[in-house]
Amino acid sequence: MMKEVRLIRKASQGFLLTSALLMLLSTVALYFYVKQLMQQEVEEELFSTQARIESALQLSKPPFSLPPVLEVEQVPEMGTEKVKDTIIYDPSQKEMEEFRELVSFKNINGKNYKITVRNLIVESEDILFAIILSYLLIILLVILIQFYFNREKNKKLWAPFFRNLQAMKTFSLSSDTPIPLEKSRILEFNELNKEVMMLTNKVRTDYKNLKQFTEDVSHELQTPLAIIQAKIENIINGDHLNDMQFEHLTSIQKDIQRLTQMNKRLTLLTKIENKQFVNLEQINITQLIEETVQNFHEISNAEIEFSVMDKIGVRMDVHLAEVLCNNLISNAIKYSPQEGKIEVSAKENSLTISNKGIQALEHPEMLYSRFYRESETVKSTGLGLAIVKRICELYGFTVVYSFEQNKHVFSIKFK
Repeated sequence: MMKEVRLIRKASQGFLLTSALLMLLSTVALYFYVKQLMQQEVEEELFSTQARIESALQLSKPPFSLPPVLEVEQVPEMGTEKVKDTIIYDPSQKEMEEFRELVSFKNINGKNYKITVRNLIVESEDILFAIILSYLLIILLVILIQFYFNREKNKKLWAPFFRNLQAMKTFSLSSDTPIPLEKSRILEFNELNKEVMMLTNKVRTDYKNLKQFTEDVSHELQTPLAIIQAKIENIINGDHLNDMQFEHLTSIQKDIQRLTQMNKRLTLLTKIENKQFVNLEQINITQLIEETVQNFHEISNAEIEFSVMDKIGVRMDVHLAEVLCNNLISNAIKYSPQEGKIEVSAKENSLTISNKGIQALEHPEMLYSRFYRESETVKSTGLGLAIVKRICELYGFTVVYSFEQNKHVFSIKFK
């Protein structure tokens, strides 16, 4: 995953990297430029000294030397003028020193002279490094000052954006209160505020329309389904029915009951996904699951064993807590063989329900999908575990399925 960083930090990192690169390049360029200038200056001084010596020789003054700075000697042949760096022992310093050397040959008054002029360049190197160091310190100080003021300026500049971002995090579909967006002197921020307001208003309108449509459909379906159910019961309870007609009507009655149950569960799923359950209470899950087990004992012949090792308390909606417990146990009963035992335990902030099974599920990744049934032999809506999953996602719980020791095991890990 790409690592996320804050906007101000990212902008500051870019500023520092760019400044460091520019400082490095400018330091290198300054070093060679100053070095070239100082070398030219040293060479100008060498040529100037050589010219003075030449003038003195033209006035018939005797040649003289001042090793290692100055050497004048008469030679039989003329050579080539050259400028180079050399290392010579300096008696005054009693060590080897680096010099810039100019060697020239002049014919003066009919005599050939070799004029060697040298200039100590160690001092020039010291001056060069002093200049570069001073430059680096000044540039570094400027960058740090600019970085601080740039950072503070960016914080002030982006402050309305960050405050609006925090305000947008409080946005709720179920509330009609508009997002308190702050106006800014920045045109783009105001345009963003305008688009956000238009988008949130559109989302709220669509949500209300969808919510109203879902509630209307659910409500309108309940009445005709109830009427059909009542009429079928009247026909079944009447006379003049043969076995085939009774069987068909009974099947239709079961399908209507499934359709009614599916309508209720789809409506519940929609409400969960729309986060319409906002009433939070402290729920004793251990006690609630125990009551649910007792209720199933009254309406089912399944053998359910309940064990409590730890009490589990969570904050959630009471109705959703009941639905969560009912769906988990109901699912275990539906997919458990007749002689199988269902085990329910509460331990270490985790609720576990297991039932006997022949083999593991072929597609466990599809387990919480709507209308998915692993086997068509069990007639169900295929929505029970989907509702369990959505409830867990709503409150940050974790639901885990596993197949262990010929048992289907569902575990809900609470916060």
